[in-house]
Formats: sequence, structure tokens, C-alpha cells
Amino acid sequence: MTINEAQDAVIEEFSDFTDWMDKYQMLIDLGNELEPLDEQYKNEQNLIDGCQSRVWLQCDEKDGKLVFTSDSDALITKGIIALLIQVLDNHTPQEIIDADLYFIDKIGLRQHLSPTRSNGLLSMVKRIKAYALAFSLK
Repeated sequence: MTINEAQDAVIEEFSDFTDWMDKYQMLIDLGNELEPLDEQYKNEQNLIDGCQSRVWLQCDEKDGKLVFTSDSDALITKGIIALLIQVLDNHTPQEIIDADLYFIDKIGLRQHLSPTRSNGLLSMVKRIKAYALAFSLK
């Protein structure tokens, strides 16, 4: 599945709900489905700056594609990073660098987050893109 196909699937999933409480619950459920992050990766290096909550993101390269694992100490934040991983996981660094993450606005996520969570979302996207850039230079 391409990044845009994954984004379109997320948009379709979120369009099933009109109430934002249901959408928040979906984010929480997504976060709960994340594979647990190995404790060795819960370190300062993997901690994303700019998030109100603590969010760790580990990135590894496998067969030329980036694989992300993550965890957070806050349910909605964990759901947000899970959503980003759902869209961007298992793609090449260049695909991630070139990705226009239109799904964030299409599902209304940015508008329904507090300013601090919205900043955290931006920090998560920046970190993922930074990993992609770093791996593209190898």
C-alpha cells in the first residue's frame, strides 16, 4: 500500500464517525494496538522534543524501508503516533520525505487537538521526516 493509499484508508475510517469523542476513542484503540516498545529504546535519544507527553520513537531500516516502533505515556498521544506509523511505516526514506501528509487536515485532527498536542503532532512528523532524511543519506 502506498502512503497515499494508507492516508485515504485513514480518511475513510475516520469518516465513519461524526462525533469527535468516537474519533478520540479510535485514536486510543490504535495506540493500544501498537506493539510494545522494548524498554531499551525508551531513552533520551528516542524521546521526541516538543510533546507535552513523553513519546519515544525508534526507527530501523529493513530491506531499504523504514520500520517505526513507538510508545507514549498518554493514550491519545500514543494513538496519534500509531496513526502516523500506520501511514508511514515500511516505506523507503525517499517516499517518507516526499509524503504530503494531507490526512491530518482531512480528518480534522489538527483542529481538534489542544495547542500543545498539535505542537506534539508537528514534532512527531518532523522526527519521522528527520529519520527518513538521515537514512536517505546513508
